Amino acid sequence: MNILEVQDLCKTYGTGEAKVRALKRVSFSVRKGEFIAIIGESGSGKSTLLNVIGALDNATSGRVQIDGQDLFSMPENQRTVFRRQHIGFIFQSFQLIPELNVEQNMIFPLLLDYKKPDQKFVNELLQVLGLDERRKHLPSQLSGGQQQRAAIGRALVTRPALILADEPTGNLDSKNSQEVLALLQTMSDRYQQTILMITHNKNHAGAADRVFRMSDGFLQDLGVAKQ
Repeated sequence: MNILEVQDLCKTYGTGEAKVRALKRVSFSVRKGEFIAIIGESGSGKSTLLNVIGALDNATSGRVQIDGQDLFSMPENQRTVFRRQHIGFIFQSFQLIPELNVEQNMIFPLLLDYKKPDQKFVNELLQVLGLDERRKHLPSQLSGGQQQRAAIGRALVTRPALILADEPTGNLDSKNSQEVLALLQTMSDRYQQTILMITHNKNHAGAADRVFRMSDGFLQDLGVAKQ
């Protein structure tokens, strides 16, 4: 079953001589439980692709379907709710709420929709992420690696159809980077979580099941990454 279907996706900024074609007829699909990495240099279009798939930006043309739902056929308010409930985001800068502790940050997306957290699942995530003893700590009391693990938990807590990870190891040292990548692999394997990660680090892409390269707005399938 394909969780993500992208078809002939184009994104153009500006007009006339200032026109920039950031995405050029990008098409690919991702199966449920796959961990996909997209590598590419700065300016290659990979962040634009992630933003369009995540409904943070509009496409110029083309289609994006997530779990059978066509993103850009929805009214904007419906798309906002769909994004919150069906797409999890992991950012390079963590983006935790400073006033909330680890557990509160993790369950915050559920509270936005007035949903009661599944405490058993929250406890399980805290254990898997190695944050059980840090659940009452504020972000300022955590290391960078611990903050990113909390952000991973926040992305997972809604059991989204798709997680989009934007350079999730960009602010981490080598040791913490490897731990975060291992956790993403665990989430994909253990929970059949579909993950799309962009990174400029070719070595980090090796953690994924399949790798794509973004270059000048075009996407190329490089095939299987894991041995």
